[in-house]
Amino acid sequence: METDIMHDIRRFVHERNWEQFHTGENLAKSVAIEAGELLEVFQWDSKEKSVEKVEEEVADVLLYCYMLCDAYGLDPIATMKKKMKRNAEKYPVEQSYGNSKRYDE
Repeated sequence: METDIMHDIRRFVHERNWEQFHTGENLAKSVAIEAGELLEVFQWDSKEKSVEKVEEEVADVLLYCYMLCDAYGLDPIATMKKKMKRNAEKYPVEQSYGNSKRYDE
């Protein structure tokens, strides 16, 4: 996984000597924390929020997800495609269209 964004992320982290803190556990925790901050944007009120604030929090989630993939040698795009293929098998259109139930319900 050698993309421009991964190069930029690695350089940013390296310049700050942060590799030492980027264990799988720490990165996974950071994904969850940042996802919580994204959810906090919508707390108490489900009205449309500032696109800029949503963008900022989504970026944090994605950055940590990309770093986690990098730590485990995963290609994030290939990983998502693989998961989408499994989801398509679990949720065929004819059974899932307009239905939010889990595949096993």
